[in-house]
Amino acid sequence: MKTRLNCPCGEHISAPDEAQLIALTQDHLAEKHPGHDYTPDEILFIAY
Repeated sequence: MKTRLNCPCGEHISAPDEAQLIALTQDHLAEKHPGHDYTPDEILFIAY
């Protein structure tokens, strides 16, 4: 299970499970990178 992700902007995102990691990443993208939308599969692809 992937629970961490490093955004290229330097933000480190971590969560207890993949579903929450996806939600937190989508929230980060909406707030800091408007217009950069990624699917759950794309988010998990760059997560570890």
